[in-house]
Amino acid sequence: MVPMPHYLILSALLFAIGAAGVILSRNLLIMFMSIEVMLNAANLAIITFSRFLNVMDGHVFVFLVMAIAAAEAAVGLAMIITIFRNRGTIDADKFNLMKW
Repeated sequence: MVPMPHYLILSALLFAIGAAGVILSRNLLIMFMSIEVMLNAANLAIITFSRFLNVMDGHVFVFLVMAIAAAEAAVGLAMIITIFRNRGTIDADKFNLMKW
């Protein structure tokens, strides 16, 4: 059996990669995928604690979070496609939605 710190280190690395992607990238699609990686890193940590503490609450919570993330992915990608069609770019520095 793999020890718990290995799972938590992997979760922290995935979260750091996702955070770096959000901070360093100006492409909305890359930023969106980085947020999904961060969400999966948090899910991995929750599952790790749930499994090692022998409780099923974490598994149920992660299943709920994954269902919500699927809906969020559909809405987020639709928004990115709409922004691309209206503005012609998905570079976050190139547009400001609050301007007329």
